[in-house]
Amino acid sequence: MSILGNTLSKKTASAETGTPMLTPEQVVDQLRALRTQIPEFVQLPNNRELKQIKRLARVNVDFAREAMNAVGASDIVQNVIGNTPDELHQAEDEVARWTAVETELRSMLRGVVAANLVRRHRIGHAALQAYNVSRQLVRQEDHANLLPHVETMSRLPRYGRRRLKPPAAPPADPTKPADPAKPPVTPSPIKPS
Repeated sequence: MSILGNTLSKKTASAETGTPMLTPEQVVDQLRALRTQIPEFVQLPNNRELKQIKRLARVNVDFAREAMNAVGASDIVQNVIGNTPDELHQAEDEVARWTAVETELRSMLRGVVAANLVRRHRIGHAALQAYNVSRQLVRQEDHANLLPHVETMSRLPRYGRRRLKPPAAPPADPTKPADPAKPPVTPSPIKPS
């Protein structure tokens, strides 16, 4: 419960400090505006091209630095590559700086996910309390108006849907002919010793 208590106290503390809290819509608008200002921001499709990009992005750092040295040592290599050693070193530095942004965004996403979990907890806790109190009150005639709600809640699952397991494959029928696409399995002959 301390996490929930801390969340609620942070809410009131932020109101006391005068820091304006953003609505979800305002956060989305700001994120979209920020996205337009990030150089080379792109969404990549999950296909062969992405696999190729990921493979080349994993080139060993020492190997890449030695390649940069080769670019600096030969004008021909530099002309073929189309980049100077300074440009490559600058790109390497840029990757390191944007990695810090990547880490911070992951941390922010984790915090937003946690905040939504706390919100869902708060709603779930209140819903279960309302059900339990209503169930007790409905026993008295004064609160008969709660009866349809209690009946509906008691028919509904209290927690999220269970994931259904995929149906098990039916056992092979020995009377059926084998699949023609699969070659028949023949036992290997036993060699006498």
